[in-house]
Amino acid sequence: MNILITICARGGSKGIPGKNIKPVGGKPLLAYSVETARRFSDRFASQKDSDGNNGVDTVLSTDSEAIKSVAREYGLSTDYVRPDYLANDTCGKPDAIRDVLCYAQEHYGRNYDYVIDLDVTSPIRTVEDVEACLRLIIANPEAKTIFSVNPCARNPYFNQVQEDGNGYCQVVLGGKYTTRQSAPKVYDMNASIYVYRPEALMCEHPRAVTDKSLFYVMDHVCFDLDEPSDYDYLAYLIETGKIEL
Repeated sequence: MNILITICARGGSKGIPGKNIKPVGGKPLLAYSVETARRFSDRFASQKDSDGNNGVDTVLSTDSEAIKSVAREYGLSTDYVRPDYLANDTCGKPDAIRDVLCYAQEHYGRNYDYVIDLDVTSPIRTVEDVEACLRLIIANPEAKTIFSVNPCARNPYFNQVQEDGNGYCQVVLGGKYTTRQSAPKVYDMNASIYVYRPEALMCEHPRAVTDKSLFYVMDHVCFDLDEPSDYDYLAYLIETGKIEL
């Protein structure tokens, strides 16, 4: 079995400039995903498949020399350069991952069975989480993708509202449920782990959420870093030993 791990980190973040290499808990944010990829690769390579081998390649997708330099410091070097048209605010991430897949197939001469994307800005994950996602999609041959989620605090069937056309509000999805417990369970996509079968990427409009997607519920906190306060919270969790990355 051959697996490609992608770590996508463009340099043009506008919300928080330089966020992908911003120091958090004593090291650059990027380093956490690079280290998870290395630990997964080491463990996976030691578990031979039916053909007696397992192969894992990790490719950094970036348009930034500064990000490449930081990645090299933590043992990840790559010749791949993300094209400009895949490094803007309007490009979907699956399109960027597809380009990495095409590069890796040619560069390494491999056909990959799965593509695992580790999001730099959602680093609270374990190797066991990555392995669990992989096992779930392997066990379901019809599934195209799987991604990590957490239970969410608000439910659009019960306690999320939107403004109607008359300036009043209504429950987002109809509001027919009178208790939180009776409403359908919903989850937050935490953006940490995505696993794709290659055919889910090699299409005209690749998406993480397809008509045949699975989700993996993490049993621990995980969140995407968008605001400065998110970085402060992650640093607090690391520095106080609440989590280990």
